[in-house]
Amino acid sequence: MTTERKKLNEVDSGVVKNLQKVVNFMEEKKYYPVKRYLEIQRSAILDMEGFWSKEARDIPWFKEWDKVLEWEPPFAKWFVGAKLNACYTCVDIHMISWRKNKVAIYWEGEDGSTKSYSYAQLYREVNKFASIMKNLGVREGDIVVLYLPMIPELPISMLATARIGATHTVVFSGFSSQALADRINDTGAKYLVTADFGMRRGKHYPLKTIVDEALKQTPTVQKVIFIKRSEEEIELMDGRDFTYQELMEKAEKYVEPVAVESTHPLYILYTSGTTGKPKGIIHSTGGYLVYNYVTYKWVFDISDESIYWCTADVGWVTGHSSIVYAPLLHGATILVYEGAPDYPQPDRWWELIERYGVTIFYTSPTAIRMFMRYGEEWIKKHDLSSLKILGSVGEPINPEVWEWYYQVIGGERCPIVDTWWQTETGGIMISPAPGLELVPLKPGSATLPLPGIDAEVVDDTGKPVPPGKKGYLVIRKPWPSMLMGIYKDPERYREVYWSKFEGLYYTGDYAIKDEEGYFWILGRADEVLKVAGHRMGTAEIESVVVEVPFVAEAAVIGIPDPIKGENIVIFAILKEGYREDGKLKDEIVKALRKQIGPIATPKSIHFVEKLPKTRSGKIMRRVLKAIVKGETIGDISTLEDEASVEEIKTIFHEFKEIFGKDDSNKSEN
Repeated sequence: MTTERKKLNEVDSGVVKNLQKVVNFMEEKKYYPVKRYLEIQRSAILDMEGFWSKEARDIPWFKEWDKVLEWEPPFAKWFVGAKLNACYTCVDIHMISWRKNKVAIYWEGEDGSTKSYSYAQLYREVNKFASIMKNLGVREGDIVVLYLPMIPELPISMLATARIGATHTVVFSGFSSQALADRINDTGAKYLVTADFGMRRGKHYPLKTIVDEALKQTPTVQKVIFIKRSEEEIELMDGRDFTYQELMEKAEKYVEPVAVESTHPLYILYTSGTTGKPKGIIHSTGGYLVYNYVTYKWVFDISDESIYWCTADVGWVTGHSSIVYAPLLHGATILVYEGAPDYPQPDRWWELIERYGVTIFYTSPTAIRMFMRYGEEWIKKHDLSSLKILGSVGEPINPEVWEWYYQVIGGERCPIVDTWWQTETGGIMISPAPGLELVPLKPGSATLPLPGIDAEVVDDTGKPVPPGKKGYLVIRKPWPSMLMGIYKDPERYREVYWSKFEGLYYTGDYAIKDEEGYFWILGRADEVLKVAGHRMGTAEIESVVVEVPFVAEAAVIGIPDPIKGENIVIFAILKEGYREDGKLKDEIVKALRKQIGPIATPKSIHFVEKLPKTRSGKIMRRVLKAIVKGETIGDISTLEDEASVEEIKTIFHEFKEIFGKDDSNKSEN
């Protein structure tokens, strides 16, 4: 037996051992339907290539593969030699069935504007857009930058780009001109698609102005397509800028989909880390589509009858997989909404669910916490009985929020699929799976790895930790939707994801695996505070704070301390009806000391009206830390509301004693 095979068998036996724990737990609970999940997971782990080969046959291929997996750690190539086209699998395939006349996309703007596209109409629009791109010179292998708000033309342009064999890179439309320029320059892209404006909280944000500023720094861009959303004239540069509507009038009605290799890059998506150069994550076509087709069947039990709404922006990986590719692969109907979740009133989302009959709703814990703050009356105004499955994504969901989501939004009838995955994984990795006979849920736990995913929690040496002990979450085997690498930087790929533990994919997250084999995700390992030698994750502290009955949301940061190393500072938002009376802070301190220990006692607690969050709902802790420390804040163009920054600045003086600084040291940001 070879050394590699021996190592693989050791891993397999570890996974099977973990499955046995699950079996024992299920038998104790008298929950026998889960046997199907266990059998599939066992077969997927013991015969990985055979398993994925079988699952891959559920999507259409122009040519089948010569080899399922070519694995030269840390680089994987899936379905080598096979050919397909992402647009064909998502759109064309439905033209030969009854689905061609069903709704593919419902779109609603914040101002109440609406559009809908049947699969036949989507097919027509995608083909015409593909014709536009070809006529402007886009060819197979080219990179097209898409800087668009949440309008139907965003998924249409993604599919059109894939149709002609090009690679798209979507840049979130909330990014600044500098962030856009950086991404364009890294790809060397020659083509850009954008719009004249986006809409948020009743205001238009000028994308055309941002693009013009960015293009002063991007010598490679040759052609720009502008989607006009208003009658106002926009200034176009002759020979470079073209109006989408005018080009569509002359476009051809059919463009042959290009058969690309399975390993052909479908898209590049840049992560937006708080420090360092953003990483261009490359995802393949074949492996990515296979994995997302299968996992959305497992996790969301998605079907022809599904009305699927993921509230993320397409500018993030959740939007790529959950709004565009996975639902359309299944021929489902998707809802796309452009606007803020609580504008013009806090019941906007619930009104949309009722009106469109949404059956699958997928959002973030941050958003749920915000609605908890508003109270239940806004939700009770609407009939949410169409909902069948609720999803959570983006960060760990603490038990209190899970219970509220389950009871108030789901009416205690909808299972919650608490999903863990990353931009880099390309698809959901750990989650309950209603489509595979749902396992018993544990509020706050992402439950079990999906079939074929070999996840483990390890210590600093890479060895599995005992049940209940915190460690690093790693993946021990390749999976079809894994990233192919970092664009133009293979060494950085090795360094970031594969150097910490030999042969293991390092997720960068902390986790715990309990006695029954369930996974509990604790948040980023790099968002860790070190207080008097004790390491604590910010997510761990925040989870305790939001469980206090009067707290709606919380953000935790660490500030330097010459003795302890770091001190804990908490920013919290109170629920409606509560006001600081001198006792609330004491209650938070008591909760932290009881659930974590005296070491978690914060240096200070501040109640605020808003926290600095991106439009996708993620709290920007680096902004809080920069304000508190009097440092330059940096780019805040992705913030939902810049008023949150001003509010934090007004309490800056409270930190003078902590740092021994006076106002002369305050940064003018």
